[in-house]
Amino acid sequence: MRPDLRTQQRDFLLEITRAITAQLDLGEVLRRVLHASVVMLAGRIGIIALRDEHENRFDLRAYTGINEALVPELNEKLQELMNPEDEGGFSREYLNAKLREMAETIDSRLAQSVAMPLVFARRPLGLLIVFRSYHTEITPEDVSTLQSFADQAAIAVHNAQLYGRLNQEHQRLEAILSNSGDGVFILNPDLTFRQANLAFERMAGWRKDEIINKPKAEVIRWQRLDNLDLESTLATGWARPESDNGRFESLYVEGDLRRRDGVTVSLGITYAPLRAEDGRLASIIANVRDITNFRKAQEMQSVFIATVHHELRTPIAIIKGYASTLRRDDAEWDDSVVREKLAIIEDEADRLTHLVEDLLTASKIQASQEVRLKVTETDLAALAARSVARLQGQSAHQFVLSFPPDFPVIQGDEERLRQVIDNLLTNAIKYSGADQTITIGGRYNVNNVTIFVRDEGHGIAQDELDKVFERFYRVDDRLTRHAKGTGLGLYLVKAIVEAHGGQTSVKSQLGKGSTFYFTIPRASPRQSESRA
Repeated sequence: MRPDLRTQQRDFLLEITRAITAQLDLGEVLRRVLHASVVMLAGRIGIIALRDEHENRFDLRAYTGINEALVPELNEKLQELMNPEDEGGFSREYLNAKLREMAETIDSRLAQSVAMPLVFARRPLGLLIVFRSYHTEITPEDVSTLQSFADQAAIAVHNAQLYGRLNQEHQRLEAILSNSGDGVFILNPDLTFRQANLAFERMAGWRKDEIINKPKAEVIRWQRLDNLDLESTLATGWARPESDNGRFESLYVEGDLRRRDGVTVSLGITYAPLRAEDGRLASIIANVRDITNFRKAQEMQSVFIATVHHELRTPIAIIKGYASTLRRDDAEWDDSVVREKLAIIEDEADRLTHLVEDLLTASKIQASQEVRLKVTETDLAALAARSVARLQGQSAHQFVLSFPPDFPVIQGDEERLRQVIDNLLTNAIKYSGADQTITIGGRYNVNNVTIFVRDEGHGIAQDELDKVFERFYRVDDRLTRHAKGTGLGLYLVKAIVEAHGGQTSVKSQLGKGSTFYFTIPRASPRQSESRA
């Protein structure tokens, strides 16, 4: 090759290398490669086709001297270059035949083509083709020149594909991070924030763009901490390579966080160190979970267990005490005293039965997420009258029955619906004064019946109305804390009513009492005698 051609080739290669290192668009790099190839080989037409590994096809990515209208047809010709029997992509003989067909398609005056595969690390990436208007010997210098440009094109394609995969992975991780239900943040080795997601933003009360480069201690301010924080654990040697023999040991921290707005939330944070190749700490990734509701549930469950313990012990102690008194050999009781004490024993036994019944029903619902119904004809007005008669002997409240005389019989589980009425009446008794009136009544239409229980008690705050039907929930009010109960009654009411295809609701005003409603269809539930 003449010295001036070598200089020109060197200048072209230098220009292409600069374009690659400058991270120019792949299409621009390919156009520069193609221009250099056509000039150095004295060609007229040039094309670069890249291989799509997923679809196993070639597509034209850069061209010069070709009418754009020919591109779809040339792409069809390029598909014929794919040879599934050869992992290299195509054979030399097959290639030469197809190149002649392509030259005819482009311009019948094209006399010769020189093709060079784009290969990187033995992976075929595409094809570089230069067409000439004349026929001459293809010299080793031609091949070497084209090879040098093909190699540069292969490097550019490989880099672009690698960057594309990295960018795709980055976008995937960003999507996971942004849409995660848990909070996630990343700390630099100096414990300043590098990144955070929207979930953590909501938990901490800081906008994520505000906390970048901010020290962790300014954002995560513990009001109460159950164990050592990250800073203290780092001081003891956590996350040092020599401290865990290269293993990635996580650190769990739990406590109550004081948000930026002063509100307190309970969080559990799992820290995991990420190291560089030389073992140095590169960053710390934190996964944050809001455990406020979990802690509340734990507290409610603890209160529930303590309450159940008390509620069970009280009737048992009363029953045992009166039974022991009646059995005394050193005393004789007249019939009126015996009947009085036996009535107390019976009332306490009913109370105990009611409690155990609620516990068993709640346990079954929690275990199987269903309420089994035994559907029969049920007279809700008569059920309400029997419940009132039973409770009148145990309470000083005034009871009023308010049912129309033609209140219809419905299809429902009589035992479960008795449990609903008992729980609503018992709830009204607990939260209203002994001299106050409790009204139970009903109304109906063609499709449904509605039962209501109204009391004149303390009432319920508006922000608690949506919670009263939750399991273990009890209204948090100084005036009602003396009331006994497990927090299961209204939960069971809702579960049983919904099993009948109905709905529950409550209206209340502080100081003026509450009215609980349940509405169920008059017809048999769809899943009668099975589940709901």
